[in-house]
Amino acid sequence: MSDQSQVNRSRRSLVIASACAGGAAAVATSVPFAASMLPSERAEALGAPVEADIGQLNPGEKMTVEWRGQPVWILHRTKEMLEEIERTDGKVADPKSERKKGELTPEYARNEYRSIKPEYLVVVGICSHLGCSPQDRLKPGPEAFESQWTGGFYCPCHGSLFDLAGRVYKNKPAPDNLKVPPYTYLSDTRILIGEDKKKA
Repeated sequence: MSDQSQVNRSRRSLVIASACAGGAAAVATSVPFAASMLPSERAEALGAPVEADIGQLNPGEKMTVEWRGQPVWILHRTKEMLEEIERTDGKVADPKSERKKGELTPEYARNEYRSIKPEYLVVVGICSHLGCSPQDRLKPGPEAFESQWTGGFYCPCHGSLFDLAGRVYKNKPAPDNLKVPPYTYLSDTRILIGEDKKKA
């Protein structure tokens, strides 16, 4: 066998090996790239409805669940809390939730209590001013920010106040009430946040 034939054979082997290596690299690169185009489990979870078990939530207590990366507050209101809401009608800027109806308050929560069932408030716990998270000030009584406080939520960032129905007080920086997310009751003790209607 001539030296030229050996060189050609070696060259051919090198070309084939290079092509195989290149093909393997292309496959190895394309698989993660294609996978990266699929939504991650976390991304899907952020947009999916979430269930909340309110069976152990006692009157006067509040729980927080995450939906779409936002805190959703569920407050089990007492009879006294519901009475305090009635007393704040004249203090709040949008008592009947008529501003931005479709955006902030679904039709079924467009009432004095801003809820499907009066005893349970379900709102997104983000101030409508600059996106801060208000603090609980659920018990009535004099506060530094309001001498005749009837209970609700206080945003320390710029002083916005919200009553126990998530309605913003008049003449405060926040322009709107706290948002009511879409939700429905799956049972007396379970709420589905993110959907208005039960699945068939």
